[in-house]
Amino acid sequence: MGRKKKKTEMKVQKIKAGGGVPFRYNHGKTEVLLIFRRGIWDLPKGKKEDHETFNECAVREVMEEIGASEVELSKQLIDTYHEYRQNEINYGKTTRWFAMKIMDNESGLQPQKEEQIEELEWCTLGQAKKLVGFPNLQDVLEDFGNKML
Repeated sequence: MGRKKKKTEMKVQKIKAGGGVPFRYNHGKTEVLLIFRRGIWDLPKGKKEDHETFNECAVREVMEEIGASEVELSKQLIDTYHEYRQNEINYGKTTRWFAMKIMDNESGLQPQKEEQIEELEWCTLGQAKKLVGFPNLQDVLEDFGNKML
């Protein structure tokens, strides 16, 4: 009789993050701002500091990653969860998403090069859903459309 192999459980380090769907109204149409990082269209997000609320984290991360000086927190959107491996460590990231109106003039926005963000792009919601490189971001954008349009 053969022995049953034990499944090795992989430890997952939990991360909490905040992110945003930056948007503006342009000639009566709602546009969202995507970031281009590591070859993929994405939404701005980042790790929550211990002293921050999810709201504070999301606002800070969006402002840093797109170079905004002022955003207006609108509505809370869905939370997402995904796992990934980096430097031999398994991570499980829960991100709380928010709709955020960008108050800056478009010319003032700059991608955060330190975070490997190469480009910012305003697009319609439909275009954004096609461009984003992760399925859970399509869910976030769908929720944005349901709550904001």
